Amino acid sequence: MPFVNRRCARPGCGRPATATLSYVYAQRTVWLDDLRAEDSPANHDLCGHHGDRTNAPRGWELRDRRSVGPVHQLRYAG
Repeated sequence: MPFVNRRCARPGCGRPATATLSYVYAQRTVWLDDLRAEDSPANHDLCGHHGDRTNAPRGWELRDRRSVGPVHQLRYAG
């Protein structure tokens, strides 16, 4: 992946972004991927700390597809 220099979108956090958070509303799914090369206003860039702490809204699934990190699982918020 080419070098990308963006910061975590969480207010008050200045850490480098390592993951991209996106939503598919029709499927009620939250996707957490490795940081995408392209920036999009529909996505949110997160540092590893905030990516690891991400939860899906109630009734949604979180699909963590990051290649590195402690969380590689499907989580359902029920």
